[in-house]
Amino acid sequence: MGAVTDCVFCDIVAGRAPASIVHEDEIALAIMTIGPVNPGHVLILPKQHAALLADLDAATAAHLFALATRVAAAIRRSGVRCEGINLFLADGEAAGQEIPHLHLHVFPRFRGDPFVLDADWTAKPARAELDAVAERIRAAYDTGPTARDARHS
Repeated sequence: MGAVTDCVFCDIVAGRAPASIVHEDEIALAIMTIGPVNPGHVLILPKQHAALLADLDAATAAHLFALATRVAAAIRRSGVRCEGINLFLADGEAAGQEIPHLHLHVFPRFRGDPFVLDADWTAKPARAELDAVAERIRAAYDTGPTARDARHS
């Protein structure tokens, strides 16, 4: 997949839009977000346009996550207020992805910061239900189409 003409991240990669660059290599770009949760909030994006995680090859996905670990360590060493780090990737609109160019958020956290995960983590399904869902996922793990394949069929 090449660049998409109406993608802000493709514009940044191509140098048509401004960005505060933290790291750049032949595969990925790490930039400061213009809408940070906290100071030090970095976005890591593949240079080649990919809307979803399933659109990435395994090597590029691994590279993005390896870069995220290096950026997280750099944030901790930078002097930016940081008591913890979150990695966040919204894969698809239903998951909260607003820009259809995959990007991984790496941002510092500290007690009392404004970021909130407002989810109900209290549900405790029965083991039989967990086993049944695990079996469905396990059966589809290597046999089914990827999200990309399903969209293009």
